[in-house]
Amino acid sequence: MFKKTIMSFILAVAMVGTAAAEGMKIRIATEGAYPPFNMKDASGELIGFDVDIAKALCKQMQADCTIVSQDWDGIIPALLANKYDAIIASMSITEERLKKVDFTGRYYSNYLRFGAKKGSGISGAEDMTGKAVGAQRATIAGQWLEDNLAGKVQVKLYDKQTAAYADMQSGRIDAILSDAYPLFDWLKENADYEYVGDKIDINDQIGIAVRKDDAQLRDALSAAILAIRENGAYAEINAKYFPFDIY
Repeated sequence: MFKKTIMSFILAVAMVGTAAAEGMKIRIATEGAYPPFNMKDASGELIGFDVDIAKALCKQMQADCTIVSQDWDGIIPALLANKYDAIIASMSITEERLKKVDFTGRYYSNYLRFGAKKGSGISGAEDMTGKAVGAQRATIAGQWLEDNLAGKVQVKLYDKQTAAYADMQSGRIDAILSDAYPLFDWLKENADYEYVGDKIDINDQIGIAVRKDDAQLRDALSAAILAIRENGAYAEINAKYFPFDIY
């Protein structure tokens, strides 16, 4: 009974918060090159977990939303330049980013994993000395490589995650460090590759970035995240992409 009461209270608060956004026009950016979270289909339409979450949040808030793509390196500068109002692009909440933007509460949690070709002899970071290891530029994975393995491995950073996959397949790099879930999705279609080593848990929380002067939108989106967690919309989206809850 107590649990139900708490959940009812959370949902009531969320409903109040999302009501404040009713009728708002919200421009949302995602990268469009980070499957399965955000990518483009054959017709060029944006799809993926992030995109589905964005649409569910907008429906919950009864907001009029437009979703656009933006290259990763320029995604925060363009937000600050008022080209859109929010970023839903699997962005980690970090102290460095918090100096520039605000974040909602998390809409999923993340950890890092290495991937390499099966039979490579690599079983973890300890086997990578002298090898080339890739990651996407300006990400938690890229920063972790530079902070922990620079000088031991050749760190190669890429503008897009998909470019790192391509270089690993071509043999130009020996391994990749990635957020666990995009790599999980890629491994399903690339059976010659596998996770190597243990997961790297850095308490990584993924949120929606907004400008610091936009507290109303931040709070409305945070409330909507709670609401779709409670009403089942989040679970339906999650199950479309993963056989486990990533929240």
